[in-house]
Amino acid sequence: MMTAYILRLLVLLPLVAGMAFATLWLWRRFQPGMTIGPRDRAVKVVDAVPMGTMGRLAVVEFDGKRYLVGVSRGRMDLLAESDQPAGSSREG
Repeated sequence: MMTAYILRLLVLLPLVAGMAFATLWLWRRFQPGMTIGPRDRAVKVVDAVPMGTMGRLAVVEFDGKRYLVGVSRGRMDLLAESDQPAGSSREG
């Protein structure tokens, strides 16, 4: 009687654990709302430079324009705007 219980336990426990692991892995892989593969984004962070302990300067590209943004713990400020397309330089 006890050996049948232990035998069933030894068979079913790894099966249930494997199913739980597979479910969690699939859920993490295909989370709701997440697209599979790369996608085009409307906003792109081109570069970010830390400034002090809590702030940073970031260059953000949106709609063919680049924006220099100051980011701190509680706020974001637009510092400059450029119509310069990505990949071109001002020199020359």
